[in-house]
Amino acid sequence: MPAHNEEEELGPALSAIRHAADALSAGNLRREVQAADARRAEDSAAEAGTAQGPQVSVSITVVLDSCTDGSRDIVRAHATADARVRMIETRARSTGASRAAGVMAALADLEAERGTNPDTVWLANTDADSRVPTNWLIRQVELANAGVDVVLGSVEPDSRTADPGILRRWLELHPFREDHPHIYGANFGVRASAYLAVGGFPKLQAHEDRILATRLSRQGFVIRSTDANRVVTSSRTTARAPQGFATYLRTLGELAPVTADIA
Repeated sequence: MPAHNEEEELGPALSAIRHAADALSAGNLRREVQAADARRAEDSAAEAGTAQGPQVSVSITVVLDSCTDGSRDIVRAHATADARVRMIETRARSTGASRAAGVMAALADLEAERGTNPDTVWLANTDADSRVPTNWLIRQVELANAGVDVVLGSVEPDSRTADPGILRRWLELHPFREDHPHIYGANFGVRASAYLAVGGFPKLQAHEDRILATRLSRQGFVIRSTDANRVVTSSRTTARAPQGFATYLRTLGELAPVTADIA
């Protein structure tokens, strides 16, 4: 998760990710209990193995990019409370470069700790001004286990602070449905082996998510778009990145309102 001067949003964003990680861990525990119950009931070995399912561990990497506010202290507080949270710092001033640095740091940590097979590592990406739902990781892991290589989730501008006109236009242009055509860095999951095969996030200030998704599609990786784990993201219109999400929302606000003739 990249962050540039996000002290207002970073705390809630990290809390939401930690809750999603807890939910995934709780799912692991339920599978273990189900497997134990199956064994006690002397079910077949195949049934017990299916009930147990694969175990999943989670690490959370925050990339502070050229931060001059209190973002560092916020991440440190979360890292003190939760060993899964890790922080790196960069001066790239680039969302793409920050995402790429975070992925490589996370993979390096994983390799150093226990070794890794990129086919069994899932990279779930979001933004520091966004709040993921509790099922965010659960749904991605379910799809990964079903053979999906890339999960393109949906997002929704925060209705608490969004301009009503902008929010209305957003909803008209971005209906919430499965198999939607949109790509958001705030809700982008990818198998590590697929990510590495196409060179990862390009080190650009904007559109790194779209470029990566295009490369993955061209290489034939299995891509699934879903609205089942929708992320709430900032509705601000002051851009932190050129041509980023805030710029797009501001453009929507500048559009003429939709009108219709009534007979």
